[in-house]
Order: sequence, then C-alpha cells, then structure tokens
Amino acid sequence: MPEFAYRAANTTGDVVDGRVEAAGRDAALRSLRAQGLTPLKLDEAGPASAPAERPGAVAPKRRLFERDRGPGHAEVHAFTSEMAIMLRAGLPLDRALRVLIGMSAKPSFTALLDDVFKSVKAGKGLSQALTPHQDLFGEFYVNMVRSGEAGGQLSEVLSRLAEHLERVRQMRESVISALIYPAILVVVAALSVFLMLGFVVPQFEALFEDMGEALPLPTRIIVAAGHFVTAWWPLIVIGAVVLVWVLRVWLASPAGRAWRDRRLVGLPVFGAIVRKYEVTRFARSLGTLLASGVPIVMAIRIATETMSNGGLRESIRDVPASIKQGGRLADALENAGLFSALGLNMVRLGEETGRLDAMLLELARVYDDEVQSGVKRALTLVEPLLIIVLGMVIAAIIVSILLGILSVNDLAI
Repeated sequence: MPEFAYRAANTTGDVVDGRVEAAGRDAALRSLRAQGLTPLKLDEAGPASAPAERPGAVAPKRRLFERDRGPGHAEVHAFTSEMAIMLRAGLPLDRALRVLIGMSAKPSFTALLDDVFKSVKAGKGLSQALTPHQDLFGEFYVNMVRSGEAGGQLSEVLSRLAEHLERVRQMRESVISALIYPAILVVVAALSVFLMLGFVVPQFEALFEDMGEALPLPTRIIVAAGHFVTAWWPLIVIGAVVLVWVLRVWLASPAGRAWRDRRLVGLPVFGAIVRKYEVTRFARSLGTLLASGVPIVMAIRIATETMSNGGLRESIRDVPASIKQGGRLADALENAGLFSALGLNMVRLGEETGRLDAMLLELARVYDDEVQSGVKRALTLVEPLLIIVLGMVIAAIIVSILLGILSVNDLAI
C-alpha cells in the first residue's frame, strides 16, 4: 500500500509532519481528516524520501543560518496559498492564522502574522487586519480579500489570488532569467577591456617608449589608455561604484523613474515587449478583480496601479471617468492607445458576452506567451551583437599592439 508524507494542522493549531498509508491520495486525505488533522501538504513518499518525523511532531519554525531580510513576495505567496487551503478545509480564520504563525520561518513575517492575528481576534476582518501592511501586500491584494469577505467566498478569492501571484512570479522570473546571460556578457566585456588595458598593454610600453611619434596613432591611443588605467585604476573603480550608486538613487526618484519609463517604451525592439508586459499585468489584475466581484470602476483604478511603467499608467488614467459617464471599456481603452487590435477585440467580445473577466484573463495568457517569445527573439539578436562588439573591442586592442610591434620591426630593419 502506498505511503504518503503529510504536513497538517491539528485541532490545537500546531503544524505536524508524518506519514500515512492509504490506497490512494483521496483515501489518505480522508484518513487525516478522520484523525482531526487539516492537510496542508500531501505527497507520495518514495523510497528516496527523507525520513519523516514521527506523527505529532511539531514542524520546525526556522532553519539555522537563514538571514531574515524581511518579508517579501515569496512569503505573501506562501501565506495566500496555505490560507486558502486551510479555509477550504473548514479551519476558522483565527486558527488558520495561528497555524501559519507556527509555520513561519522568518521572525519578521511571524511578527506581521501575529499582528494580523491579534487584529482578527479583536473583531476585525482579514482585509482590515492587512491594511496596516499594505506596503507589502498592496492595494490590489487587500481589495481582493475585502471582496471575498463581502461575498462570503474568502477561500475561493484567496485561491484566485494565489494563482494570480504565481503567474506574475513566473512571468517576472522568465524575463529575469532571459536577461541574465546578456548581463553577464556586458560585465565580462567591461572586465576584459579593463584587464587588457591595465595589465596586458603596459607589458608592451617599454618596447614602444623610444618610438615616440613614430608609433601608429591607434597604438599611441591604446598605450595612453593603458597608462591611464594603470595609474588611476583605484579611482576608476571608486568612480564606477559611485556612478552606479548615484544612478540607482536617481532612477529611484520620480524624475529618474519618469525618464526610465519613457526610454524603455521608446526602445526599438524592447519597447513593444515592455508595452505588452504592462498590458498583461493590467489585464490579469483587472480580470482577477472583476471575477472576485469588485466593481469595474474600482477594479480599473486598482489594476492601473499594478502597472510599473508610469507613462503607460498615465495613459489609462481617464478610463474610469469614461466608464462612469456610461462609456464602454473597449472604447475607453482604444482612446488610451495602449491595447492592440487583438486586445481591444477580446475586451469588446467580453463586454458583449458578459464574460469580461474571463476574456481579460485569456488576453493576459496570450500576452504572457507573446512577452516570453518576444524576449527570447530580442535576446537572440542582442547576444550575438554583444559578442561581436566585445570581439571588436578586444581585436582593436590586439591589432593596435601588433601595429606598434610591426613599426618597431620596420625601424630596426
């Protein structure tokens, strides 16, 4: 009979790990519930699985040597998924929060959950308890929870939220993963040029020092650059660090963000990808909010705030006003000039069929694929270009040195 490893919450709110033998997954779930346990995780235990703790053992609260850098998106996602599971299993909200406090591995997130738990015990709803922590959860999240409380569907809304957060995470990580290799190429190119000018070129300086103006111009330029790097490399490194720090601070300012957003949208290849990426975030957020029963005007306003590009966000600021005046969403978005013809047709079809939320989520899925394929196509062009530029720079340095050596040989002859 198969054996399943489980993690579950008992009647006192503690999290326990163990194993159970059952004919199948459904039978294992029934067996756990018959023991008064609320399953949080259930996996078939293979022969290579690590030994499970004895049934009834309390799960460890934190791992050694783990630095607490404060709660982030990963903790919010885990909290949402686990809370949805426990509420669907019939666990009361306060007990579910107590279980999550026991499962938390980060002291900072444990303190946050403890504050939420105290607010819920004082009679507040979950959305009210999360409001003081809106910087972490976001207005979108809090309003989704509020709509679930109003409709008595908190577990369903949290499940939808967990799916939304997972899709956003997957899209963000796919874009970041695609950009890692070009970033490494740029860093390697900069280091290669710096090392060649600072350590390779000076080795030939003694050979060229008696040549003076007889050296070819490219060789004189490379020798001067190498001499400069050798003499001032500490200041160059410090200056580069300071420049990066100043640039980061400036880009974090309103003026810097506005400049960055304008430049990103105006890029030849990546501009269209950035636009589709922002439309994807807007469409998914709006569809999720509408599916949870949030009024359309409020949903549009909240979904607009989930967009990271300020310029594109401003382009649809007037959409809620158009809806209030009786206009259609597709017409208002067409005036904003953000959606493509495909997106507008899907929104229009959703309005006509009364399935606007489903069509927006479908549009987000379509744009998800287009964004990922667009990033891959763009990087397919950028990566060889970076390699060619790096090769040309290094080749220029080598050719300049060879020209100098040939000049020395000509004079010697």
